Amino acid sequence: MTDSADSDSDDRTWRTDGSGGGQGAVTVGAALEDTREALSLAADPDVTSREAAAIRRASRVARLLDEAVRVPGTDFRIGLDPIIGVLPVAGDSVAAALSLYPVLEAYRLDASRGTLAKMLALVGIDAFIGSIPALGPVFDAFWKANEWNVRALERHVRGE
Repeated sequence: MTDSADSDSDDRTWRTDGSGGGQGAVTVGAALEDTREALSLAADPDVTSREAAAIRRASRVARLLDEAVRVPGTDFRIGLDPIIGVLPVAGDSVAAALSLYPVLEAYRLDASRGTLAKMLALVGIDAFIGSIPALGPVFDAFWKANEWNVRALERHVRGE
């Protein structure tokens, strides 16, 4: 049962009363952004359905790693990268491996060597500095390499 609808920035949050009397919140801002992005890609006559699907997949991974959760009371978002990066070695290794997915999509779409090199450099910096104890997770919260890599992939697909 819906109790109220709050609006924070571009995210819409519906608060519902749980059976235990507590409140839960569901943020639909990311879903709205996916829809806007899909419509933008579908409207671009130079983007094939294969390219649009690749960008959507890479965007989902990037959003999960860089901007999955909004920090309460702010417009700042963090993803799984800084959260799993707290686990020494294993967390950073998993995050780095997942961060290579947008690069793989760019490779599949024949991105230039320059674009791929830039994307790999962003992931490398993320993995290297992100692995430093204490500083790494804080750096990961602000360094949005995956989102930047998706933007590079979009520029490649659109021929910019």
